[in-house]
Amino acid sequence: MKNFTKIIVYLFVVVLAFSCKNTTKKESNTNTVKEQSSLSAKDILGNPKYLAISYGGYREIDHDIEPTINELKEDMKLLSAMGIKIVRTYKVHLPHASNVLKAISELKKEDPDFEMYVMLGAWIDCKNAWTDKVPNHNVESEANAPQIAKAVSLANQYPDIVKIIAVGNEAMVKWAASYYVQPAIILKWVNHLQDLKKSGKLDKDLWITSSDNFASWGGGDEEYHVKDLEKLIKAVDYISMHTYPMHDTHYNPAFWGVPENEINLSDIKKIDAAMLRAKEYAMSQYTGVSNYMKSLGVNKPIHIGETGWASLSNGYYGPKGSKAADEYKEAMYYQLMREWTNTTGISCFYFEAFDEQWKDASNKKGSENHFGLINLQGQAKYALWDMVDQGTFEGLTRGGQQITKTYNGDKDALMKDVLVPPTANEIKAVK
Repeated sequence: MKNFTKIIVYLFVVVLAFSCKNTTKKESNTNTVKEQSSLSAKDILGNPKYLAISYGGYREIDHDIEPTINELKEDMKLLSAMGIKIVRTYKVHLPHASNVLKAISELKKEDPDFEMYVMLGAWIDCKNAWTDKVPNHNVESEANAPQIAKAVSLANQYPDIVKIIAVGNEAMVKWAASYYVQPAIILKWVNHLQDLKKSGKLDKDLWITSSDNFASWGGGDEEYHVKDLEKLIKAVDYISMHTYPMHDTHYNPAFWGVPENEINLSDIKKIDAAMLRAKEYAMSQYTGVSNYMKSLGVNKPIHIGETGWASLSNGYYGPKGSKAADEYKEAMYYQLMREWTNTTGISCFYFEAFDEQWKDASNKKGSENHFGLINLQGQAKYALWDMVDQGTFEGLTRGGQQITKTYNGDKDALMKDVLVPPTANEIKAVK
């Protein structure tokens, strides 16, 4: 009888302990969800624990083929393993953006500790953009209002995930001749979203910005220094600026050429020095935007909405051009930009996570197809080789393929494709 009583007491203790453990686990999970929901853009932007990246999940050459939810979840797991916690999307009228949110939401339900936030982009065009008619840059496209409405709807549907809405992508820079708009149009929609926050129709902690070229934010040519831009800078919660030294190795290459005092350096030291100059060039564009903002009596955060470096080019940035595009230089730029921004409280939405082959569909080796850190074969480029060695991607796949290294991990083979930039004198001669 005594033994029987002991058994009953023992079973009761076991059941009670199991019940307490489950309750504690549920409470822990609930607390995790609450903590993530309460985080705002202010908490995560500029925080090195919340690395950011630009994300497009399109894998096919046909842009009309949307990535599946499972493919998006596959990508989110890979990015999470890399330490990425904020992704940037671009167009809410396509299924991609809403499906990314759905994928993240499902992952959070499967694992309450999974954490990923979104900077949601609403695409903005001028009237007659992308048509055979002459673009009217002073009048906006009829498609803009539905873009904003969709962004608002998604932000309200996923308040625990969407922390930022960006009105337009490179929508004010004048070299975007097919679609750019005047700052007044961006200002109109930024003010609209800010009003929705004030009226309680959007989360008050949601941050509103526009993501554009550094020049569009006043960091370059004075032709951008107009009253509506001043108003816009005062209206956004922060400035999201783009900087692309790689593109300027062709368009504005004075910083890129090997100067006379470096001619006698080894090839690798010439390359490393050029990449340091590229970082300093990006920093100077950031400073330009900051100086212009402060000249208006404004002091608010500036984060980098885009910057990146292609690993391959058969055009302006390849062997017959500026010799900028290869995996070694891409890795150096990625490392230098992460080091700078992480130590100075700047978020850097690095462009981009994965290669996308639709961007230059008619030219397989076009640079726009090769900005990713992971290629279409599921291979980590040189920038991520250390992560492969450390087992970061263990158990994760992309398209059924384990994440391996490009060049089969042979650095000597990789370096054969790495070219020394032209000399400063050669660049001057071309100009």
